[in-house]
Amino acid sequence: MRDISLTTVAVLCLTALAAGWIDAVVGGGGLLLLPVLLLGLPAGTPAAAALGTNKAVAVVGTTGAAVTYARKAPVNVALAVRIGLAALAGSSAGAFFAAGMSTDVLKPVIMVVLLAVATFVILCPAFGTAPAPATRRQVLAAIGLAGLGIGFYDGLVGPGTGTLLVLALTAVLHLDLVTASATAKIVNCCTTAGALAMFARQGTVLWQLAALMAVFNLAGGMLGAHTALKQGSGFVRVVLLTVVFALVANLAYQQWLA
Repeated sequence: MRDISLTTVAVLCLTALAAGWIDAVVGGGGLLLLPVLLLGLPAGTPAAAALGTNKAVAVVGTTGAAVTYARKAPVNVALAVRIGLAALAGSSAGAFFAAGMSTDVLKPVIMVVLLAVATFVILCPAFGTAPAPATRRQVLAAIGLAGLGIGFYDGLVGPGTGTLLVLALTAVLHLDLVTASATAKIVNCCTTAGALAMFARQGTVLWQLAALMAVFNLAGGMLGAHTALKQGSGFVRVVLLTVVFALVANLAYQQWLA
């Protein structure tokens, strides 16, 4: 942390707080936190260091949000853990391939994910408002898509994983958005832990900075879970769209205008 100014550290901590709140409500806190880390870390810092530090911060906030949700939301914890174990394997594999990825590759990937999420939510205004029981086939599909597939993406790139999990769980298991957010937090704990273990093994985590940011991320995550539980699915959808459009605009500016 010696090469990072106090102003940058303060910005990173406040960003971690906001990212924790966003991640708990709709997922995708990494879409805010990772770009700020990529910009805030000293020039020449490998992209893998930003990815690893992001995971170390996120695992704390995600766990706090998951515990808050599990206490108050109608979550099928056993199902979430089954999907999470598949996601753990997927994220570990993704993190293994992430070490050689450059910043120039990361930003366009993040933009594509954001635009896909925004398009889907706009075209499906009733999405996440009519929950229904899931069949065995749907459960297996969720384990494959939300577990192995999105888990691999989380380890490889990461940002938007929570949002993608909410969308996948809502679409495949027919959950309402609040229950999907709660389930996604438990699954996301597994994906984040799997990826973090791989990054730690590769020595690409800035632990001192991550520990400080994690405190703020935890506070944001717990506050966001309480907010989502209180306000309901309609609020979650509005926040989802607002966050997606704001981040698309920000990344587009960085990519083409800055």
